[in-house]
Amino acid sequence: MRLHYHHLAVVLLAAVAAAATAAAGGEADALLAVKAALDDPTGALASWTTNTTSSPCAWSGVACNARGAVVGLDVSGRNLTGGLPGAALSGLQHLARLDLAANALSGPIPAALSRLAPFLTHLNLSNNGLNGTFPPQLSRLRALRVLDLYNNNLTGALPLEVVSLRKLRHLHLGGNIFSGGIPPEYGHGGSFKYLALRQTSLSGYPPGGLGNLTSLREFYIGYFNSYSGGIPPELGNMTDLVRLDAANCGLSGEIPPELGNLANLDTLFLRVNGLAGGIPRELGKLASLQPKVDLSKKGLAGEDPAKVRRLQRTFTLLNLFRNKLQGDIPEAFVGDLPSLEVLQLWENNFTGGMPRRLGRNGRFQLLDLSSNRLTGTLPPDLCAGGKLETLIALGNSLFGAIPASLGKCTSLTRVRLGDNYLNGSIPEGLFELPNLTQVELQDNLISGGFPAVSGTGAPNLGQISLSNNQLTGALPAFIGSFSGVQKLLLDQNAFTGEIPPEIGRLQQLSKADLSGNSLPTGGVPPEIGKCRLLTYLDLSRNNLSGEIPPAISGMRILNYLNLSRNQLDGEIPATIAAMQSLTAVDFSYNNLSGLVPATGQFSYFNATSFVGNPGLCGPYLGPCHPGAPGTDHGGRSHGGLSNSFKLLIVLGLLALSIAFAAMAILKARSLKKASEARAWKLTAFQRLEFTCDDVLDSLKEENIIGKGGAGTVYKGTMPDGEHVAVKRLPAMSRGSSHDHGFSAEIQTLGRIRHRYIVRLLGFCSNNETNLLVYEYMPNGSLGELLHGKKGGHLHWDTRYKVAVEAAKGLCYLHHDCSPPILHRDVKPNNILLDSDFEAHVADFGLAKFLQDSGTSERMSAIAGSYGYIAPEYAYTLKVDETSDVYSLGAVLLEPDHRKDPTDARSRESWGWPSPSFHGPKNHDLDAIGLDTKLLQISLIWLCTLEELDDRPLNGGDVDNLSAPSVAVEF
Repeated sequence: MRLHYHHLAVVLLAAVAAAATAAAGGEADALLAVKAALDDPTGALASWTTNTTSSPCAWSGVACNARGAVVGLDVSGRNLTGGLPGAALSGLQHLARLDLAANALSGPIPAALSRLAPFLTHLNLSNNGLNGTFPPQLSRLRALRVLDLYNNNLTGALPLEVVSLRKLRHLHLGGNIFSGGIPPEYGHGGSFKYLALRQTSLSGYPPGGLGNLTSLREFYIGYFNSYSGGIPPELGNMTDLVRLDAANCGLSGEIPPELGNLANLDTLFLRVNGLAGGIPRELGKLASLQPKVDLSKKGLAGEDPAKVRRLQRTFTLLNLFRNKLQGDIPEAFVGDLPSLEVLQLWENNFTGGMPRRLGRNGRFQLLDLSSNRLTGTLPPDLCAGGKLETLIALGNSLFGAIPASLGKCTSLTRVRLGDNYLNGSIPEGLFELPNLTQVELQDNLISGGFPAVSGTGAPNLGQISLSNNQLTGALPAFIGSFSGVQKLLLDQNAFTGEIPPEIGRLQQLSKADLSGNSLPTGGVPPEIGKCRLLTYLDLSRNNLSGEIPPAISGMRILNYLNLSRNQLDGEIPATIAAMQSLTAVDFSYNNLSGLVPATGQFSYFNATSFVGNPGLCGPYLGPCHPGAPGTDHGGRSHGGLSNSFKLLIVLGLLALSIAFAAMAILKARSLKKASEARAWKLTAFQRLEFTCDDVLDSLKEENIIGKGGAGTVYKGTMPDGEHVAVKRLPAMSRGSSHDHGFSAEIQTLGRIRHRYIVRLLGFCSNNETNLLVYEYMPNGSLGELLHGKKGGHLHWDTRYKVAVEAAKGLCYLHHDCSPPILHRDVKPNNILLDSDFEAHVADFGLAKFLQDSGTSERMSAIAGSYGYIAPEYAYTLKVDETSDVYSLGAVLLEPDHRKDPTDARSRESWGWPSPSFHGPKNHDLDAIGLDTKLLQISLIWLCTLEELDDRPLNGGDVDNLSAPSVAVEF
């Protein structure tokens, strides 16, 4: 009998082993089917092969249990493309975790994934390009605990099926294109602990039933949503809530006091909404709230920020800027916070003085009280702890002297105290601080001289603005020691003496204004021509004498030159007239003489630029008298050729013969190289039904649809009838490396999937040429619509819809890509329109490649397009997100001004939003609403401010561009 049981056990073990082997074989086949269904350009799944003796459990990204069954599959971030292989994946019957995030998958979510129902607990398909609606069959995944579909292109209403998944704890549907509102049924998802619905284009009223989610710990409903109601008071029932983010989503009304019941809340974001009223006292009960409070830009009104003083006294940051708060800043509250490091109360209506005890806690780092109605003097102990970095109080009515202690505050980086009534002298040592980058003391009553500097001065100083004060004395020679200065604004003072020639050492100088000083000695120093990055030079209203130095023409990117109302004499150098960069000049009211050059940019200027110079003559000022300077062309002998000239001709012919021979040799070598370079390679970022040969067939003259510094664009028709856009990048410069990191960069760009960004399908390359293949946009570019034949028929709401969509695409590149991607060349021609006139940002990331590779002379000199380049680029030669924001602002202003910023006649109107508001032709304003229009234009105008820190950077600011739809033709 015992032997019988022994044989039975052996048989059972053999059966189990055979079943396990069969199951493993079936799962291996399923995994190989998954691999076959996907495109794997980088070989990430190379280990998935039957050529090895190892089991699937040893394959990359595969996890198995103790019995050898596949229970986990993680192939996230592998650059896989193609559709989601639902049928193949359904063969993994024991699968518990499936992670395909951060690839380039496209197409719908297959209903076949529901066959994984018995065991699947985690499903992550985030950061792909999946589209279509949510398949209702996924409600069969009863064991599911985590569902992450963030950042795809899913459409339709928010799925109701997820509510029936009773074990679901983590649900992320953000970053899609859902429509409608939040279903009231979501309030029945009692198991949710994490719910993210941000960036999903939702609208309507947030339902009060959401308050039934009493187990919820993290709730995200903001950013790129446009709700029409307020914060439901029922949210106060979410007693387990730790984080509530409802920023930038159009909420209105008052903050409900019931939020004070959220005893576990440590993070609350409500910024950039339309909330009104004050800060509820009940928020003082939130004992767990982190020591950072950001209620900025909310429209809050009231008298006393001490309403929140019951919050922890461990505050390190307090932001209440851009509200309507008024009254005094309470000394007992703000001045006594022992841990306060950052205080920002700018753009309110505070009155009275600044709290005298500010800074005494020894931890103060940033203070911004600008644009209030404060009076009194600056507190003496702002840098008591030696940590103060930023001091901003411009636009108030402060008086008295600047504390001398600031001249010893070595941590200080920015001082902005302009537009006050400050007097006294500039503190000694201020311009020697090692970390100082910016000094703005303009529009005050400061007197005395430029403080003495020993050594090299502040090595990092980038801006000196002392305009419109009462400063006296000579301009010191040590001003040339500020080697990093980009802006030097000393106008409207009483400086004396000559302009020191040491100014030529300022190699980073972009803007210099010394006007209105009555400088009585000397002329324009020729050394100033060494400031190669200067774009703006104003020396008007002084007593400068002598001739205009031709060395000024050495400033190759100078836009503005004003030498008016001086005592300059002599002729205007012809080399200045040849400067192609000049857009405005003023030589009026001097003692200049001779013929005004009528060539180059001077042909665009009129008589007002030269009036008040009796000795000048020319096209603008009347005919020149015989013998006038610059008009004598004198006769030259045209007799026989000299022997020297004949010798030069012979030598020239000999040189040409040698050159032709060398060219023939080089041509033969290039033909040999060309034959080796014809091997094309196609890198695809999704499943493609064409080859490089099909792409090359498109490179015909009749298929050209665009040309520019970034290359030539062709329209191609593939064998299956699909239209694509093929961009042929400029050829590499001689002697340059071929790749320049291009392959790595293009791999990154190819993974980007966003509704408002032109999709890169793939690229073809050989040793000499790169062809980028994009999805085709049939309605051309925004530039064509604004300035082409179609512009006059484009509705206002269509123009603004395009603007908002382009802003969202750019925001994705800056804030949702890791690392962030800078566009570097935002302009209307790089915003393309599909068949539904939906905007898509194009050519992102290409400007850096072209600049680094030296493929274009234009791009190697300038990162961007003239008229859209941020002003700071001229003197830093660096770009960041704020540079793209400036360019975007210039683009968005075009629908309002209806002018091209590269047109010299239109640039003057860009300094203030929509000067045409007052004209009778804007009938569309009545339909849109003047307040809404002003809000939109004001935000756009902020993008084009010179100060980088003043430009809007947060992605949620794009929401404020949205306007009610109207259909009024221009």
